Amino acid sequence: MQDAAGLLEQRGLRCVELEEIEFHADTLDVSAAAQAYETHGALVVRGLMSAHVAAVTRDIEAKVQESLGLLDQAQLVAEGWRTPNGTLFIPAPDGFSRDKQVMVVALRYQESAALLQSALHSRTLDLAEAILGPNVELFGGGQVLYKEPVGGHAKHLHQDSAYFEHRYQGPLALLAYCVDTNLDNGALYVIPGSHTLGHLEHVDTTSHLGLTQEEWPWAAGVAVTGSAGDVVLFNVRTIHGSQSNFSKAPRPVFIHRYRRADDYVVVRGTTAANRTEAQAGAATARKEGQEGLLVRGYREWHPPDSDVT
Repeated sequence: MQDAAGLLEQRGLRCVELEEIEFHADTLDVSAAAQAYETHGALVVRGLMSAHVAAVTRDIEAKVQESLGLLDQAQLVAEGWRTPNGTLFIPAPDGFSRDKQVMVVALRYQESAALLQSALHSRTLDLAEAILGPNVELFGGGQVLYKEPVGGHAKHLHQDSAYFEHRYQGPLALLAYCVDTNLDNGALYVIPGSHTLGHLEHVDTTSHLGLTQEEWPWAAGVAVTGSAGDVVLFNVRTIHGSQSNFSKAPRPVFIHRYRRADDYVVVRGTTAANRTEAQAGAATARKEGQEGLLVRGYREWHPPDSDVT
């Protein structure tokens, strides 16, 4: 297989050391961090969510236990099985304690004050504003991804634009580690600079849409190991993913997504087939009905048929 440096060079990218995208919350230079994000499409900010991680993790674990209690009522959906409270399960690996494993925990801002409060963290919003501009809204209700112990799912390298392609800049994602995270329990990999490649074609994988490992092996990415409270921020087109959790404890993360107040989804998908189908409506997609909670700035009114907000 071609070495990682050669693969990246072939795509107009270069190997980036973790130190080039690494900042610390207590000494954060927002302008410098925003410039690094512009260049690399990814940032690591050590300790940015330290004040919030314990309360959010408490609510995550409560929701996981609630969801496991509802597993016998789960309904089959295109992505796996969904419990009545909204948690998504996918097939478990061989040798797992049951045939289904948790993937996406149904904990949103509507269910957890701690999760919402963490999304409104002032220093985080300073950084979001520096990257996105003065008018910033939340995209979605927050997200919690959960790797169960002893084989919890890998999330293949992918771009978030495969799931929600936007009209303009697209969301800035903030992924926060709830526990100390290393290569054994599923550290996030990012490929700095890959946001400049535009949207790439994805295929169906065991963890939904992803890129093929032949084209994008794990060795091409930077593994971000870290402590509870550390965060990784990345562009909607930055390639990222994480391997399985082989430790004896769960590895949860929570994600906030911020976007320009005028931006909106033009194509959604969770499988190659339904994403292809959704592309037909991209040209007629509009902002109306997609407004998120405004967390910085002001939103002017525009006519419903306008493409500006």
